[in-house]
Amino acid sequence: MSDWNTAIVEWSSLRVVGRRREIELVVAALAAGRHVLLEGPPGTGKTTLLRALCAGGDTPLVFVEGNAELTPARLAGHFDPSRVLDAGYDPEVFVPGPLVDAMQRGGVLYVEEINRIPEETLNLLITVMSEGEITVPRMGTIVADPGFRFVAAMNPFDAVGTARISGAVYDRVCRLAFDYQSEDDELDVVAQETNQSGLLAARAVEATRATRDHPEIRIGSSVRGAIDLVLIADELAALRPDAHTEAIGLDAALMALSGRIRVLESSPRTAEEIVAELWAATRPRTDEDPASPDDPGKA
Repeated sequence: MSDWNTAIVEWSSLRVVGRRREIELVVAALAAGRHVLLEGPPGTGKTTLLRALCAGGDTPLVFVEGNAELTPARLAGHFDPSRVLDAGYDPEVFVPGPLVDAMQRGGVLYVEEINRIPEETLNLLITVMSEGEITVPRMGTIVADPGFRFVAAMNPFDAVGTARISGAVYDRVCRLAFDYQSEDDELDVVAQETNQSGLLAARAVEATRATRDHPEIRIGSSVRGAIDLVLIADELAALRPDAHTEAIGLDAALMALSGRIRVLESSPRTAEEIVAELWAATRPRTDEDPASPDDPGKA
């Protein structure tokens, strides 16, 4: 790895918590001229990592949100209809889409939720990855700058509104799997985003992480839930100066987590009931707490 790429890794590692290995792998793949697929649940730092790498390397980053409305024309570009009437199909009246923009500037085209885009749009991306160029009707062939790279991201655990990614895509990208960060790393993320690192932040992270392993939850919350919990609790405390801290924390947890989790259809309980249970479980035990028959530490 060159000194330039090493500098990008060091710069990015100071700005992305706990992702040194992933940073090195993505930098190495892009430096090798490869395209990359980042696969993992939401809130695991995929976009943050790529933004940091591009900023550190002074590389243009063209961001696209993948959805069913992302047609080939919207991705590649189009001729301005009003100007076509006057000038005809002249290259000067072509409006580059994000793909052509990234190709011409030698930047990174980043498509989030690639498994949500239409098949014909996916085929266009496959062509670019294979040939390094595309042909636009009435415009001609557009050849990508040597610095152009394509990076995609997807959440493999959410099947709603998604399609199966073909082997043709996987054959043209280097795949990097993202998992949730460690508890210590998530505590650092919360501290960075909220400027708080005390008991509330610790409980927020503990409750959020517990949503990922609860037997009645299909999809748990990312660290964003813990960040929102802390921020909301802080504002609630200012609004309710006489309220009990536990009540404030519970309301903040319900607001921050109940919409982020997906409860199994077989569960008889609501998201709110489960979040309340998880929040109560994070409460520190004291000598004044009543004894529980299920708590071996209580007489």
